[in-house]
Amino acid sequence: MYKVALFSKIPKETMNLFSEDKYEIIEQETSDADGIVMRSMEIHDMEFSKRLKAIARSGAGVNNIPVERCAEEGIVVFNSPGANANAVCELTFLGLLISSRRVIDSIDWTKTLSCDVADSVERGKSQFVGPELKGKTLGVIGLGNVGHLVANLGIKLGMEVIGYDPYISVKNALGLSWDVQYTSDINDLYRRSDYVTIHTPYNEETKNYINKDNIKLMKDGVRILNFARHGIVNEDDISEALENGKVGYHVSDLPSEKMLNTKNVVCIPHLGGSTYEAEENCAEMAVTQLTEYLEKGNITNSVNFPDCVMERYPGTDRLVVLNKNIPNMIGKITTALAGRNVNIIGMVNKSRGDYACNIIDVIGDLREEELKNLEEHYGILRVMLIKKR
Repeated sequence: MYKVALFSKIPKETMNLFSEDKYEIIEQETSDADGIVMRSMEIHDMEFSKRLKAIARSGAGVNNIPVERCAEEGIVVFNSPGANANAVCELTFLGLLISSRRVIDSIDWTKTLSCDVADSVERGKSQFVGPELKGKTLGVIGLGNVGHLVANLGIKLGMEVIGYDPYISVKNALGLSWDVQYTSDINDLYRRSDYVTIHTPYNEETKNYINKDNIKLMKDGVRILNFARHGIVNEDDISEALENGKVGYHVSDLPSEKMLNTKNVVCIPHLGGSTYEAEENCAEMAVTQLTEYLEKGNITNSVNFPDCVMERYPGTDRLVVLNKNIPNMIGKITTALAGRNVNIIGMVNKSRGDYACNIIDVIGDLREEELKNLEEHYGILRVMLIKKR
């Protein structure tokens, strides 16, 4: 029986993926859990038990999870890339409209009217005039699961779209409209765009990605949108640009104290993935990936270990070995198994960066104490045995 701790609510339909004969569901208790399903809870300071094998994030971002520490402890961290992409894309275009038409300001102003409302509206509405999206240039930074959808929808709305992404995947490149202009020069995107929208992960490369240096290259009155992550936009620099009019409007789905008190800024309370459909999609992907790993040892969409999948050979036990990606690890593993009179029927090895995964189907008598001895080898992080059923 596997124990899974839920750190966030998930839809009832998704709960059905946990078969009652295999899973016991517990709430926010890690000491006895094999897996965790979570969303936005901060767990950097949380201690994990030796039993914990995997954490599944219902969403794309994993800034709230100690990913590297988990790798060192042999804990696979999954995320749910693309599951909420359509929801974020739709909200991005709401942000584009808000930045153009001053809809929020106009609604707030309308609420102040107390008499002769119809007449006051006709006399006062001119202060909220703004441009249409059609015919304007949209710069999309990051053409991943969300960004390529934003670029394609921009084309459908009659915008000229420029996309930039030095790491675009083949899948997303193939899904990109032929009318999207791809540029390898980010400065070209800055100079030409009326709107700049960011859809990148947050890391050392993208920290303060939008700053005073590249804002100088943009058109006067440019509108900048951030529906990605905190820290990608330098708040001091964009606040200064908003004050002097270089940036016309900023829409962010990541509110902060500074942005809340800056003019011409609309802060949305992180609603990018907050649709019924997106929450269900993310939860379903997270739970499916977790159960696939616990029951079969297969890894898909991990952020700290490589994708590693193998069909189960009939009548075998399965070993999953997570290890440092250093020389002679496969030799150590196979030698250790041979010394225990275990026959390897099938094996796959995958590596990514500093870490690797081995899935090994075997026939032979493997005991728990022998697995613990195998884990004592330098470089081996986790050995998991999945018995034949």
